[in-house]
Amino acid sequence: MKSKIKICQSCKTKFTIEPEDFEFYEKIGVPAPTFCPECRMKRRLISQNWRKLYKRKCDFSGKEIITVYRSDSSYEVYSEKIWWSDKWDPIDYGQNYSFNKPFFEQFKKLVNKIPWPHTLNINSVNCDYCISTINSKNCYMCACNTCEDCLYCCGFQCKNNSDSFMILKSDNCYECLQCEQNYNLFFSQYADNCIDSAFLYNCRNCQNCFGCVNLRNKKYYIFNKPYSKKDYQKEIKKYNLGSFKNIQRIKKEFNLFKLRYPHKFAIINKSYNVSGNSISNTKNCHNCFDALMGVENCKYVLIGGNNLKDSYDIFDCGSNSEIIYDCAEIGGKVGNKNIFFSNNISGSYNITYSAFCYSSSNLFACVGLRHKQYCILNKQYTKEEYEELVPKIKQHMNDMPYTDKKGRVYKYGEFFPSELSPFGYNETIANEYFPLTKKQAIEQGYNWYDKEKNEYEPTIKAKDLPDNIKDVNNNILKEVIQCNSKDCAGSGVFRIIPQELKFYKKMNIPLPHLCPDCRHRERIKQRNPLKLYTRKCMNKGCNNTFETTYAPDRKDIVYCEKCYNMEVG
Repeated sequence: MKSKIKICQSCKTKFTIEPEDFEFYEKIGVPAPTFCPECRMKRRLISQNWRKLYKRKCDFSGKEIITVYRSDSSYEVYSEKIWWSDKWDPIDYGQNYSFNKPFFEQFKKLVNKIPWPHTLNINSVNCDYCISTINSKNCYMCACNTCEDCLYCCGFQCKNNSDSFMILKSDNCYECLQCEQNYNLFFSQYADNCIDSAFLYNCRNCQNCFGCVNLRNKKYYIFNKPYSKKDYQKEIKKYNLGSFKNIQRIKKEFNLFKLRYPHKFAIINKSYNVSGNSISNTKNCHNCFDALMGVENCKYVLIGGNNLKDSYDIFDCGSNSEIIYDCAEIGGKVGNKNIFFSNNISGSYNITYSAFCYSSSNLFACVGLRHKQYCILNKQYTKEEYEELVPKIKQHMNDMPYTDKKGRVYKYGEFFPSELSPFGYNETIANEYFPLTKKQAIEQGYNWYDKEKNEYEPTIKAKDLPDNIKDVNNNILKEVIQCNSKDCAGSGVFRIIPQELKFYKKMNIPLPHLCPDCRHRERIKQRNPLKLYTRKCMNKGCNNTFETTYAPDRKDIVYCEKCYNMEVG
C-alpha cells in the first residue's frame, strides 16, 4: 500500500493516509476516513460536555436534578440512581431497522426517546456536582478517577487539589497542569515528584523551589538561583502568595523568565517510537497527546492510558482496551475490545455506533443497554439474525448515506454527525481546544447554545474582593461575584463554596477573580496546540529535525532531545 492524499470533506484541507493506516482500517473492516484528523477529533469532542451543569427535572420522578443536559434539550433525562435501577428497561425502546431511511435518522429517533443518565458518576460519594467521576469522594465540578476532596479538577488518584488539569497521584496542589506525583505544589506545569514549591516549569524531584525552569533534583532555588535553607526561607517570604496582586505580578515575571531557557521539543518520558506531546510509558504511538501508562500501537489519541492498545482516533479511552476506533470515553475495570464509533462504553466487546452501554457484546446502534448481546437499535435478535442483519445495515449506510445541513456525507465508517449532539459547540470540550465564535461555529454546521439570562445578580465585583486571603472571612460565602473576564466563558458570576474557602485559607491562596469556566479556559491556553510542526533544533551547530507542538513563530527556544538532555539532564 502507498500513502494517499485526500481532501477533508469538512474543512477542505489536505490530509495524508499512510500505509500503516490503511493496514489498520483493513484489519478492522472499515473504509478510510473522509474527514481529516483534526475534524475527526472535533467531531468526537462535540459529544462530550465535561463542564456545563444545569438544573432541570428528572423525567421519571419529576424531582430537580443537576445535569449536563439543558431543560430545553430533546433528550429524556433520568437521575443516575433511577437510570441504573430496574425501574425501566432499555429494551422497551427497541425499534425495527428500516431500509427506507438513512441509518443516522433512525439512530436519532432512538436517542431522542430513550432516557439518558443525568451525569456519569460511578461508585462515587458526594460528587453530585461532578459531570464524570469514578471511584471518587467529596469532589466538586471535577472529571476524575479515584480522587478525594478535589475542586475544579481533571485528575487521577489525587487528593485535596483545586483548579488543576491532567494531574496524577498528587496532593495539595493548586493551578497545576500536566503534573505527576507532587505534594504542596502551586502554579506549575510539567512538574513531577516535587514538594513545597510554586511556579515550576518542567522540573523533577525538586523541593522548596520557586519560579524555576528545567531543574532536576534541587532544593532551595528561587528563579534558578541556589540559596541556603536559611536564606531561602527568608527570601521566599517576600513573594507573599496570599496576595492576588502579587500572584499576577509573579505570573508575568515567570512567563518571561521561561523564555530564557530551552524547552524540549516534546514532553516524552520512558517511551519509544512516539510523536506528540505529554507522553509517558508508551511505544509505537503517533500524533498522540496525553498518552500515559502503557499505550501501545496507537494513533490520533487525546487522553489515553492504562494499557490502551492497537487503537486509532481516541478521546479519553483506556483501562485494558484494545482495537478501539473513533471513540470517546471507553474504559472500565474489565476492559473493552473491538469498539467502533461509540462513546461511553465499559466492559464490552464488538460494539458499533452505540452509547452508554455496559458489560455487553455484539451491539449495533444501541443506547443504555446493560448485560445484553445481539441487539440492534435496542431490539433483541438471535445470534443468527444479528449476524445476517448487520452487514446489510452497513451496506445500506453506503447506499443511502446521511447528509448533514452542510452537505457532509456520512456513510459507514464515520462517527456520529455533530448535528446529533445534544450540546452546543460552546458547551463541549471541542470549544476548549478549537475555540470558535458563534458565527464560525454556525458557518461550520455546528450547534450553538445561547446562554440564558443569569438568574443571579452580582453582589460584588471580582476587582473589589480583598487582595489577601487573610482578610477574607465567611461572609464571602454569601456573595455573588462578578467574573473579571470581559468575555466570560461561564454565566458571568460565581460563588465561593465552603470547601473552596477552606482550601484557600489552608494553602494561603487569594480568592480567584475569574469564574471556574474562565479559570479552566486560562489553563487550557497554557497547553500547546494539538498539532505537530516540523522544526529544527535551535541549539547552535545542531541540525536535528523533529515534530513538535511549538509553532515556528513562537518565541520559545526549542531543542531536540539530545541537546536538551546535554544541557538540562
